[in-house]
Amino acid sequence: DAMPIYETLMDQQRERARAAGKFGGSMVLPAELVASLPATQFLGYEQLAADALRVVAILRDGRAVDALGVGDEGTVILVRTPFYAESGGQVGDRGELRTGDVRFAVNDTVKLAGTFFGHVGKTVGGALRVGDTVAAGVDGQRRQAVVLNHSATHLLHAALRKLLGEHVTQKGSLVAPDRLRFDFSHFQPVSHQQLAQIEAMVNAEIRRNVEAEVHQMGMQEALDFGAMALFGEKYGENVRVLKMGDFSTELCGGTHVHRTGDIGVFKLLGESGVAAGVRRIEAVTGQGALDHIANEEHRLIQLARLLGGGVNDAEEKLRQLIDRQKKTERELEQLKSKANAGAANDLAASAQQVGAIRVVAARLEGVDAKALRESVDQLKQQLGDTVIVLASVADGRATLIAGVHGSALQHIKAGDLLAHIAAQIGGKGGGRADLAQGGGEDGPALRAALEGIVAWVAERVA
Repeated sequence: DAMPIYETLMDQQRERARAAGKFGGSMVLPAELVASLPATQFLGYEQLAADALRVVAILRDGRAVDALGVGDEGTVILVRTPFYAESGGQVGDRGELRTGDVRFAVNDTVKLAGTFFGHVGKTVGGALRVGDTVAAGVDGQRRQAVVLNHSATHLLHAALRKLLGEHVTQKGSLVAPDRLRFDFSHFQPVSHQQLAQIEAMVNAEIRRNVEAEVHQMGMQEALDFGAMALFGEKYGENVRVLKMGDFSTELCGGTHVHRTGDIGVFKLLGESGVAAGVRRIEAVTGQGALDHIANEEHRLIQLARLLGGGVNDAEEKLRQLIDRQKKTERELEQLKSKANAGAANDLAASAQQVGAIRVVAARLEGVDAKALRESVDQLKQQLGDTVIVLASVADGRATLIAGVHGSALQHIKAGDLLAHIAAQIGGKGGGRADLAQGGGEDGPALRAALEGIVAWVAERVA
């Protein structure tokens, strides 16, 4: 699970719905418009610009209006459009509608009532009215980036099924200009080796540069043709089939490349889990992939400089650095052990006698729990019949370790002793008869509790 996980598909859809609302749009088309408007004709498979497109409806704040003035936000419905409306995971187009001095900036394109294309945006010049005839222009560079990612998604799906098995089916996707995201059914993480194979398979198909064939046919004919229906898509009687060589054949209403070589290069960003039995892969294509590779190379160069060498010897430099760090850590542990042994000797010298039992109670600064336990073990060996409580304090908190050894176990249990101290300092603790651990607040109550341990032990021994 190498990659950080981006927002889920539903989160993305909710965000886009909010964006549509922000621009005066509505995801629900008023019933009177649904009944009276002709279905939008999509021109965008063949062209990114078109003229003489009639405005048949305008929505603002969820209501039908006659016009949008300068600065007004809303949703414009045309009888025909080259703008792709978000569906099948592919994001909606952006661009501009214009007529005369009127300019309407399209921020998004959404489907309304499953049939009408809503151009969501803002009037930036003039006043746009119902009945106007406009020219429409899609942001071609953005659309092309989306197209590369969408076609690559189909190749990725086919590669996953060929490598991982036929149980792999699409569970969701997002095809945006900057990346593609593909969710699929699979029962375990995809290994780094498998990811490398998948990336290689997709790039091999890209280099083959086969034609991306589009066929219109009946649904049953398409299934017989070998097309695979995708999750989340709605299909009518007549369907659109995208076939890329012998590698991928799927039903899809989205926009795609003319040849697989148009994709250029496919680069995986990572793989992660999003739900039980559902994995996610993210990737980039075309210029986005080249930008990602260039960024990774830049980061590698920067790391190599930090390591004091070039890219070619960065691995060896890092290995040497790790070896030195391990050696330093071992030496530090040895020094800590010697220091702990010295501290244990000092603590042993401060032990107080209660009958045959020697009692050690001490407050130490900034000693970690591991060192505390080592000190308790050393004191047990040195003192024999003994009761020990050590408290390490830092940032107003106290870590407590209690140990009981030898004949002292006949009278005292470490868990009881630690619980007794912890209760006095607003903490908790417990454990076995010979060793217990806990914690609480540092302060006067801790000092008083430690000072009272000798009397507490004497009372139980007596």
